[in-house]
Amino acid sequence: MPRYLVLALLAIALAATAAAAPAPPAHLWEIGPIIRGKNYSAGMPFSPMDSREGWYFEFPYPNARAGHAHYLTFRHGSLAGKKRIVMRYRVDAAPGVRIVPRERPDLPATLTLYFQRAGDSWKARGGGGAHEAYRWYAPVHTVVDLTPGKHVVSARLDDPKWAAVMTSFSGTNPVAFREAVLNAERVGFVLGSRQGGYGHGVYATGPARLTVLSFEVL
Repeated sequence: MPRYLVLALLAIALAATAAAAPAPPAHLWEIGPIIRGKNYSAGMPFSPMDSREGWYFEFPYPNARAGHAHYLTFRHGSLAGKKRIVMRYRVDAAPGVRIVPRERPDLPATLTLYFQRAGDSWKARGGGGAHEAYRWYAPVHTVVDLTPGKHVVSARLDDPKWAAVMTSFSGTNPVAFREAVLNAERVGFVLGSRQGGYGHGVYATGPARLTVLSFEVL
């Protein structure tokens, strides 16, 4: 076989492998957030469950009293030199089941990519505190509704529309964003709604599952 053809086939194989890179295993992920000993994902296990496809968790149901899922993150460390976050996932739900934002049940439930700087106190103090720019949520145009089926969500780290807790955007507060990227600790995604809070939690009206097929920080 000609050498150029061998190299071409090898490149295709490597690309396919990269595209199918699995998520970090379930035990490395945390379902939270856990703040001062309290887990805000009420009714949820500490970590998701491994599967042959990646890992998964079941949404609490049939209402918010049964529980709600908020943040799913793992310890990644610095994002220096990284360019984007890409997640492939699938939502399975029984017929007629809705996934519902805890604070705004009238709105679609959403999934948003996310990262957090090390040392966050979880006190934004109305946008004036130093830690207002420690948690960063992917640009609104990358936020996706939680609907059944297979999906891909991706966000570039050079996008100027990453949003902090209260007032900052990566384009309007680039120093704080750059420091958060360099000193990142946790990476993952959050569940909520566009208007009721990206990470303020969701539940389902019946049996439903989210399976993470791959999660890549590139």
